[in-house]
Amino acid sequence: MPSKKLKARIALEDGFVLKGFSFGACGTSTGEVVFNTSMAGYQEVLTDPSYKGQIVTMTYPLIGNYGVNSQDSESAKPHLEGFVVKECSRIPSNWRSTKSLPDYLKENNIIGIEGVDTRALTRHIRLKGSMKAVISTEEAKDGELVRKARDSQSIIGRDLVKEVTCRLPFHWNDSGKFNVTVIDCGVKFNILRKLSENKCRVFIVPADFSAKKILDTKPDGILISNGPGDPEGVPYLVETVKQILRKAPLFGICFGNQIIGLAMGGKTYKLKFGHHGGNHPVKDLRSGSIAITTQNHNFCLDMESLDTTKFEATHVNLNDGTLEGISHKEIPVFSVQFHPESGPGPHDAHYLFSDFIKVMEKYKD
Repeated sequence: MPSKKLKARIALEDGFVLKGFSFGACGTSTGEVVFNTSMAGYQEVLTDPSYKGQIVTMTYPLIGNYGVNSQDSESAKPHLEGFVVKECSRIPSNWRSTKSLPDYLKENNIIGIEGVDTRALTRHIRLKGSMKAVISTEEAKDGELVRKARDSQSIIGRDLVKEVTCRLPFHWNDSGKFNVTVIDCGVKFNILRKLSENKCRVFIVPADFSAKKILDTKPDGILISNGPGDPEGVPYLVETVKQILRKAPLFGICFGNQIIGLAMGGKTYKLKFGHHGGNHPVKDLRSGSIAITTQNHNFCLDMESLDTTKFEATHVNLNDGTLEGISHKEIPVFSVQFHPESGPGPHDAHYLFSDFIKVMEKYKD
């Protein structure tokens, strides 16, 4: 650790303030503070577009020990608003590493703070709920930072998808048995990799692509990706999904699960502190099997708001009983709230990509 350390602070809207030291970019940034329980995979967390609008606290105490490389990113750049750790390792030990975590954050203008009591911060969020916060390396009184956090924009009702979706459609790969069109709400690269591994030609389109343009791609299946924030903040996508529901098999992941639910007349609600990490147990209600899953969401679909004559719950979270998956009883539509592609995390749920292939095969025939 350098001899001269730049002071930094994180202040929450309810007045909770923690002091530490900077290890990334300098400045001030606002966002909703959440905690992630993964022990590794911080590069994938940093580059997950679903973290747009959020300040992420890692509960594992030592972060950065294997550096950063060019293979493990889940998008082209980091999207989160700030990064909080107990201790940052500045000397990476990994043959794949090309740079240190502090250098990576500085290059991408992400503020990092270390030396804070992440256990206290995590406990505070668990008790009080995730809330708006500010992370800063600049001189200011604690009260000023708290006011800045209170005055910052909430993620509720905000369209964060438009800030992370691709601007133009593009091919991920152009060979395979099935033509899959991915609606990019902030898609992770590993979703695209898993589709490619499962014999799919993958074409990615922006979230504001019209239903007609999507169907003009002649998809054998359509995947609605993960993404950041409040699904009710993107009504244009909900309307698009309403128009394509019966045109091709649909598979929704995380944010895509919520969008499908809204398109079918359901409702979503905000969780107290969200699900973020790589160790969430989920039960498949059809088989009884349990998978340890990767998750990253602050909102959840309310099963009671859906027409149960048309939809069935397929998965449930064993930690809090929240809905983790749905399937339509009449048309080829299914979705899950967790991340079957992992990246990072366990591979227990990879089977869902095979399930998507089977649905496309049946529908295509």
